[in-house]
Parts: sequence; structure tokens; C-alpha cells
Amino acid sequence: MLDELDRRIVEALADDARISVKELALAIGLSSPSTSERVKRLEERGIIRAFTIDLSAEALGYTLQAIVRIRPLPGKLHIVQQLIADIPEVVECDKVTGDDCFIARLYVRTIGQLDELLDKIADKAETSTAVVKSQPVKRRNPPLT
Repeated sequence: MLDELDRRIVEALADDARISVKELALAIGLSSPSTSERVKRLEERGIIRAFTIDLSAEALGYTLQAIVRIRPLPGKLHIVQQLIADIPEVVECDKVTGDDCFIARLYVRTIGQLDELLDKIADKAETSTAVVKSQPVKRRNPPLT
């Protein structure tokens, strides 16, 4: 899977995706060209998929986060899936096994806005909503070992 140098590259990039190749090379003890080539290979292998930013929903005015379990009514699965995809406040959604078909995470500014969003699918699915009080474990990368 990953050798020690690749693991150190991935850890450094996970801490700061904007680190320069020169700084990254110094941190892991390789030349800049070797480091650049290793990063390129990690991208080609699909281990590194993107270099991105982490926005603060709260700073953007989204003070509430909710987890919504969604169970489409019979024959409405694809319709509900498209409705979920079309709601920009849904920041991620998993299609799951079990009683529910989808588990969605969304950000809203008010409870009223949450109600409006849920109303968009109310006639096509049953929902169960939990407002997030805190997030003791933030989204993180899988272990590298």
C-alpha cells in the first residue's frame, strides 16, 4: 500500500495541502523532484483525490447542522435521491442498508429553513431528523497503516 515516505507525504499534505513542494521535500527528507514525482504517483494511484479547502459553515451563517435519515415511499427511491442531490444545503449523503435508504448531513441557518427543506421531500419519503449538538470527531482521513 503506502511505504514510509508516501505515508509521511500524505500526513504532511493532510495537515497542510498548500505546503510547497520545497517545504514538503524538506519535511520528508527527499529532493523536490523526487517528492513531486511521489505526489504525482499518489494522485495517479487515486490515493490523493484532491487538494481542497475546509470551509466553516458557522462563519458562513449556517448555525445548525442536522442529520436526516430518509426512507423513500415505495417507488420513489430515484425521485428522492435526485431531490436530495438538488438541495445545496445537503453537504453529504450516504445510501445505506437497513430501515433507511439515505443518511444526509445538512447545514441550515434556522429551524424554519430545516422545515422548508424537509417539506420538499415529505410527500415522497419518511424522515427522522437529529440536530447536531457537537461533533466530537470531525471528518478525518482513514488510518494510513
